Amino acid sequence: MENLVEVKYAQTGESTKTDTWGMREMQQRAYAYRTSKYLLLKAPPASGKSRALMFIALDKLQNQGIKKVIVAVPERSIGSSFKKTELKKFGFFADWMPEDRYNLCTRGSDNSQGKIKTFQEFMDSDAKILICTHATLRFAYETIEETKFNDCLLAIDEFHHVSADLDSSKLGELLHSIMTKSNAHVVAMTGSYFRGDGVAVMRPEDEMKFDRVTYNYYEQLNGYTYLKSLGIGYHFYQGRYLSALPEILDTDKKTIIYIPSVNSLASTKDKYEEVDRIIDIIGELDHQDPETNILFVKRHSDGKILKIADLVEDKEGREKVVEYLRHIEKVDDLDILIALGMAKEGFDWPFCEQALTIGYRGSLTEIVQIIGRCTRDSENKTHAQFTNLIAHPDASDDQVTTAVNNMLKAITCSLLMEQVLAPKFNFKVRLEDDNTGNQKGEIKIRGFKQPSTEKVKRIIESDLNDLKAKILQDDNVLKALPSNIDPVVVNKVLIPKIIQTTYPDLTDEEVEEVRQYVIADSAIKTGSIEDTGDIRFILMANRFINIDDLSIDLIDSINPFQKAFEVLSKTLDKRTFRLIQECVDATRLQMTEEEAVVLWPKIKEFVKATGNEPDKNSVDPKERELAAALLYIRNKKRNQQ
Repeated sequence: MENLVEVKYAQTGESTKTDTWGMREMQQRAYAYRTSKYLLLKAPPASGKSRALMFIALDKLQNQGIKKVIVAVPERSIGSSFKKTELKKFGFFADWMPEDRYNLCTRGSDNSQGKIKTFQEFMDSDAKILICTHATLRFAYETIEETKFNDCLLAIDEFHHVSADLDSSKLGELLHSIMTKSNAHVVAMTGSYFRGDGVAVMRPEDEMKFDRVTYNYYEQLNGYTYLKSLGIGYHFYQGRYLSALPEILDTDKKTIIYIPSVNSLASTKDKYEEVDRIIDIIGELDHQDPETNILFVKRHSDGKILKIADLVEDKEGREKVVEYLRHIEKVDDLDILIALGMAKEGFDWPFCEQALTIGYRGSLTEIVQIIGRCTRDSENKTHAQFTNLIAHPDASDDQVTTAVNNMLKAITCSLLMEQVLAPKFNFKVRLEDDNTGNQKGEIKIRGFKQPSTEKVKRIIESDLNDLKAKILQDDNVLKALPSNIDPVVVNKVLIPKIIQTTYPDLTDEEVEEVRQYVIADSAIKTGSIEDTGDIRFILMANRFINIDDLSIDLIDSINPFQKAFEVLSKTLDKRTFRLIQECVDATRLQMTEEEAVVLWPKIKEFVKATGNEPDKNSVDPKERELAAALLYIRNKKRNQQ
């Protein structure tokens, strides 16, 4: 199957260069905000967030009156990212030297009395740096007064694990309390700020206190030395995924295989058996190294010995594998890694070329993290590939509705990633008498409302991808993907509702400014720009448009999901595609007043063009939609009378 998303990069090398202090591009950008009391750092995997924190923390310790630094990570394995690091030899003024005693990302329970006691001891000692898990921080916090965090820097890695829902997130409650009851500084770091469950990360009043540094995926990947392209694609299977795996598993590529959760429809419910079957598909087990637990497998096709790491096995055996993975230095040290819940956040295998995910992943955050595993820059690869193996909806299956929803959600994840991975554009209004061309990175649009307030500018600058994630997670928007809903309904009804819900303090004018920016950015990033002589054209929804003729009305008329719709229609047979449409239609909400209002001009156009009113029994779904809107309007008038 062809990739749904294919992005090419210029290999500028800018994101990997270092300055006289040993800082890369992203780290320089973050360090410029080192005096911020509250700092949110949003940057992709492998951009150097851990070291950026070291630079900022050391400056706060030496120059800003901060006495202690507490670094909290979601898993023990990620704690190694903050191990002792020499920085002075690269030009910085100090080294990062946490004491071994105060590294609590060691074996043993996160809530053990020993770790909590050591945390308490640290707070009363002269020691400067402590590293622990989110869980240990939560448990220790319950035993310590908030004022103990005065003159401390609290750094929270993988910040998307925090939630504004204080009833369900103790970490969210902890952060809120420390910010309101102490003078502590906070640095929050994440590569995927939006939460997979759609819950807000912070309370709005807390979020407004943070300065933000954003380093986007395109900047990171475009600035690599070796990586030229990234592909995101899907493969649909029927029956069990194990029968489809040989079609897409290229064992010549360094690959991570993420098997499905046992709660997933794709799972056989026996994860150990699945691993055994995958190994059988690849080859024949030659031997297992007792020191590392690495499997040596003779490949069926040519007898080549492949080194396979199994992170699904029991805990004792897995620790040996994890230890081996920490010390990988050469391309030939590993060929394939099989994982379930591990090898996502904080896991570093630069040589990985392909991430193969089986089954639907409900969390956008998880997908972003998985893609990040194969997008490290490494001399052994020029292309990185993410492939999702997804169950093909089958009319005979009792779970057909779930399968349809999973398929649509998976594809919308790709649409979001396409947005995240594309270069950034600046949009400006094109005045009536303006016939000048667009500057590099700038696109002028007739009728465009430019951001007029600081609130709108902040959303556009820092929250655009997060807002798009909310839009693409919305059930009504999701149902618009295959159902031929008029683009104007999506753009002028569904999307504004989500913006208003997300930012309830925005005025109607501000909502419209954000809306226009969202749809313009989405439409142009899913299109492709081509130069023909002196004229630049953009291909949007199968239409070539002179980029100088763009207007907001034109953009409003474009289905933002057109590309995904085309992929679905090409990939699936007519019977399955009809099944998907029927499932969606069965769960569609009734016509709303807002939809009827925006469709009224189209109803009049239809009547003028055909001489007839739209028919609710038409085979054309768009005509049925117009008929439903007309019926709604008439019933509304009747009830008013």
